[in-house]
Amino acid sequence: QVQLVESGGGLVQAGGSLRLSCAASGRTFSTYAMGWFRQAPGKEREFVAAIIRSGSITYYAESVKGRFTISRDNAKNTAYLQMNSLKPEDTAVYYCAADPDYCSGYGCRAAQISYDYWGQGTQVTVSS
Repeated sequence: QVQLVESGGGLVQAGGSLRLSCAASGRTFSTYAMGWFRQAPGKEREFVAAIIRSGSITYYAESVKGRFTISRDNAKNTAYLQMNSLKPEDTAVYYCAADPDYCSGYGCRAAQISYDYWGQGTQVTVSS
């Protein structure tokens, strides 16, 4: 089992940047695929980005492609989400998630049901 703790959220002006971190407990972080999801007020939680165990393959939602970058440092048991050129529509609670099972492809990595462990979330607010 793994516990996930997100940090790095906050209030930023449109066009600004934030970097979210997801710290994982345990010694098996490198065996989990990691994902970031977000939930805006009144909306369903949606996929943002994912990264496989080795970090060599990443996936992005179309709405964030070219602006957000997911990465991981397996030595530090931490995943990151660098968010640039932020827009008011990026305002949401951002969650990281971990999947201990293998699956490949965008469809699998973007599906919430693929992930067994979730953090509590961190609020990101982008003002216009």
